[in-house]
Amino acid sequence: MRPLEELPPAARRKIRFVLTDMDDTLTFRGRLSGATYGAMEKLREAGFVLVPVTAAPAGWCDLIARMWPVDAVIGENGGLYFRREADGQAIQREFWLPADERARAMARLAETARGILLAAAEARPASDQPFRETTWAIEPLGRGDRRAATAEEVARVWRAAGMRSTINSLWVLGWVGDFDKLAMSLRMASELYAADLSSERDAVIYVGDSLNDEPMFEYFPNSVGVSMVAQYLDRMRAPPRWTTRGPGGAGFVEVADALLAAR
Repeated sequence: MRPLEELPPAARRKIRFVLTDMDDTLTFRGRLSGATYGAMEKLREAGFVLVPVTAAPAGWCDLIARMWPVDAVIGENGGLYFRREADGQAIQREFWLPADERARAMARLAETARGILLAAAEARPASDQPFRETTWAIEPLGRGDRRAATAEEVARVWRAAGMRSTINSLWVLGWVGDFDKLAMSLRMASELYAADLSSERDAVIYVGDSLNDEPMFEYFPNSVGVSMVAQYLDRMRAPPRWTTRGPGGAGFVEVADALLAAR
């Protein structure tokens, strides 16, 4: 990784899409600062397409799409995207799987989750699980290496059951389907903006902090890890290319400032 300030001005000027993780990337210790929110607003006013790409549940994403200064939001690690309609009231909701497949997937996930929670003493359901429509989230308990070991074991059980799984700074997610952050980002850009990001990778900057950001870090050359990504580097096959000085939202503000200065 190299310091963000070394990202060439010419590369910054090509960027049109700002895709960003939310927890511990836009937020810090669970809070969204005024400075970060203001940076998001400035990016949109400058003409960037701003889309949070998060593991957060559908319930959170509905609020984000309605009230935040964003163009759309991808949630549940790629299981869905929402955007506010032009009238400012209605919400367009798009899911990776059709409704009948989602219902079957969620029933299967719930059954597997019950088994995981019975076997894992140091894990509990995510408090936001009732607001999820495509994923199950389990929170590993403990600290440091102990927490990391629990997270890896939970992810292993999800995968052994034939499901997909990833770990972020808050949860271990399990899901059924071939989606992830990258797959839904490509679909969203095509459906909403008629943009083929596979051939316009240098038009995207992605900002993240954790293991579930790896597909995005690997795919987009302008990938940025806020400083907290350092705690996951020993477990990453594809780290981000650039890194900020600050953690969480402070790091995101650095990214916004760099893009706005290049404009």
